[in-house]
Amino acid sequence: MTVKELIGEGSHTIYSIDKDGNVAEAIEQLVEHEIGALIVTDNGKPVGVFTERDVLKTWVRKGDRMFRDIRVQEVMTGNLIVVEPKDDLCYVMNVMVKNRIRHLPVVEEHRLVGVLSIRDVVKTQVTNLKAENHYLKEYITDKYHG
Repeated sequence: MTVKELIGEGSHTIYSIDKDGNVAEAIEQLVEHEIGALIVTDNGKPVGVFTERDVLKTWVRKGDRMFRDIRVQEVMTGNLIVVEPKDDLCYVMNVMVKNRIRHLPVVEEHRLVGVLSIRDVVKTQVTNLKAENHYLKEYITDKYHG
């Protein structure tokens, strides 16, 4: 299965914040939308990601400053790793595990088209494995006549 098959053709809400936004605004969005990450943009282009983990790091490292006084670009995770719609989900899962990340922007022709969470990927893989397991059991027990 590919990323494109997982995210589909439909429009997905991509939650983002400008790099000049403040951490308090970012946290408010995370809570309001019940999500774990925001894509950080500069003139609409993805330049980083701000995650729940970044909130904790900000608290520890900049605890003496108010969140409203800290720009997202100061504490975001830069060095953005992205995937493309054509990428296989096994590859995507490897990228996430190897890099210890839980959210991946999906980019097509330099344009952000979606965001994958590790939950999306694992849920899909488990569903596929359950279906495959079911059909293999039927085949082995000779219930499959095709």
